[in-house]
Amino acid sequence: MSEKDENISGLEENLPETESAPCDQKDTGGEKEKKEKRSEIRKLKGELETANRELADLRKNLDETTDKYMRLAAEYDNFRKRTQTDRANVYGDAVSDTLTKLLPVIDNLQYAAKYSSGEPEKLAEGLAMILGKLPETLEKLNVKAFGEVGDKFDPNLHNAVLHTEDENYGEGEIVDVMQCGYRYGDRILRYAMVKVAN
Repeated sequence: MSEKDENISGLEENLPETESAPCDQKDTGGEKEKKEKRSEIRKLKGELETANRELADLRKNLDETTDKYMRLAAEYDNFRKRTQTDRANVYGDAVSDTLTKLLPVIDNLQYAAKYSSGEPEKLAEGLAMILGKLPETLEKLNVKAFGEVGDKFDPNLHNAVLHTEDENYGEGEIVDVMQCGYRYGDRILRYAMVKVAN
């Protein structure tokens, strides 16, 4: 019980109980005043009990809200750490996957250099075989080459480094490709370097 509760109870106890006066006796002013004080004390006591209940409910709600907040903060911190770890792993996995698919091409280049015995025909044959398999390797990585002779020039895909006037070709037709372009999905990795007619 709080100090206020004790004070109110003490006041109530100190007030004498009034005996009911016979009808013929007049109620003195003091008795009426004591009744009013008792009534006021009861009212204050009821209000105090209500306020104490409301305070207890508010404390309970605050404790629950604080607990929820602490749990949410902990979950967010765990999520943030997990995301950072996943992001680091995704980059490493992508690089590892790409290089793993390119290793056979590197191996074949090394074999061609090692077993050609300086003979240009064997070296050329080995390089042709490697270049024949390279598009297949790039396809596995979802990388596609573009930019071929006869295509229509597109500034979103091609980089025109040379221009020629030739009536044998159409307007904006690619007549030579100096460097193929490559795209990964919708992302351009490298623009095709081309020679354009007219």
